[in-house]
Amino acid sequence: MEIVHTDDAPKAIGPYSQGVKHDGLIFISGQIPLDPVTGDIIKGDIQLAAEQAIKNFLAVLRSGGGKDVLKITLYLTNPDDFQAVNEVYGRYFSEPYPARATVFVSALPKGAPIEIEGIGSY
Repeated sequence: MEIVHTDDAPKAIGPYSQGVKHDGLIFISGQIPLDPVTGDIIKGDIQLAAEQAIKNFLAVLRSGGGKDVLKITLYLTNPDDFQAVNEVYGRYFSEPYPARATVFVSALPKGAPIEIEGIGSY
């Protein structure tokens, strides 16, 4: 097992790693829309928040030498944001699309409106 870390994504806000590499896979911890430079969370505009969360996710993937995203789980606090998030998602991921689940939750860390986690390969 090898720990993945990058300064291009926010530091972990708890006792976990940004990512872990093992046996050809990279397991990427949940990324919320925190700006890695300022530490500020993006709220209010779900598309900007989704974009930052995805950028953080991809930064961890790249840091671990990741090539492909295999599986993603999106966590959203507002079901009405689903379509807007899909629009942003489609700008970052193309065919063949990763497997994906979307889960609606009542709350996320730091009041984030979105969190993304997943598995990639290297």
